[in-house]
Amino acid sequence: MEQITIKEIAKLCGVGVSTVSRAINNHPDINPATKQMIMETIKKYNYVPNNSARNLKRSDSNTIAVLIKGISNPFFADMIQIFEREINRKKYTFVLQHVEEFEDEVDVAIQLEKEKRLKGIVFLGGLSNHTGEKLEQLTVPFVISTVDTSEAAQPFATVTVDDVRESEKMVDYLIDCGHKRIALLTAEQSDASIGMFRLKGYQRALQRHGIAYDDALVAWTENGLPTYSMENGYVLTKKLLESGNEFTCIYAISDSMAIGACKALFDAGKRVPEDYSVAGYDGLPVSAFYEPSITTIRQPRREIAEATIKLMFDLIKKKPVERRQIFEAELVVGKSTREL
Repeated sequence: MEQITIKEIAKLCGVGVSTVSRAINNHPDINPATKQMIMETIKKYNYVPNNSARNLKRSDSNTIAVLIKGISNPFFADMIQIFEREINRKKYTFVLQHVEEFEDEVDVAIQLEKEKRLKGIVFLGGLSNHTGEKLEQLTVPFVISTVDTSEAAQPFATVTVDDVRESEKMVDYLIDCGHKRIALLTAEQSDASIGMFRLKGYQRALQRHGIAYDDALVAWTENGLPTYSMENGYVLTKKLLESGNEFTCIYAISDSMAIGACKALFDAGKRVPEDYSVAGYDGLPVSAFYEPSITTIRQPRREIAEATIKLMFDLIKKKPVERRQIFEAELVVGKSTREL
């Protein structure tokens, strides 16, 4: 899709270019209703004013942007280092853009593409429920990493694990250990990404084993806390303990949350795993060195990152590629879980 110009915005609004310019620059000499109409049109068509346009036209930018949603998740740290190393090695410029939880990452990418004249985009975290029409507004190659979009039947380049299947694998293991009252620490209820997929895996495993899903055992992220943080795991576990609902095991959708859960249990005078088993997800190095070591799903972070950036450059060079690449994760049994 071609980028819309200021002249086209003016024509759509039935005003002159100078009026559009005054609206953009918040000039006082403009009717408020007219300004509102112009700004709504600009948002609708994703027009981004570019004060450096003349300079950018003279030079082609070799820039690849990595948009990260969930920057509090330490799972992404190693991957970002690999992206930066490989992008710089190819003599491209690396740009890291943090996307807030409430922001639409595609809107952020569209703006960034126009401002930086990007050659490619990597979406890291987030991005699972956007329509094809929305994504097609991007005019450069992009790869979605660590989130599987297969259920939306989107034919876009994706490198990830199957979060539903891997989450189901973890809950299968916990049920095989004899746990039937398994509490879940998860993302906000509005989450349409990793949290949603891992919740779905949890639900599928329960259903397959004939265990009724109990919403009272699902602790949703609230209060604006970073989802994949130890603090959030601590707060959610405290709420579970205070609720009075019985459970024998906590499954957290990240290792950091699982460690926070252990701390909350210890502070309440409980033992892990003697009183409560605790499991995580991601396979962070800290999960192996924590005491007790955390039972987790270890994702092949390095392999995913290297495959993502290779796919990115293959798309830029218009090489034939395998657009959906799914990696297998590994169940790692630590000391934080036990058989009943």
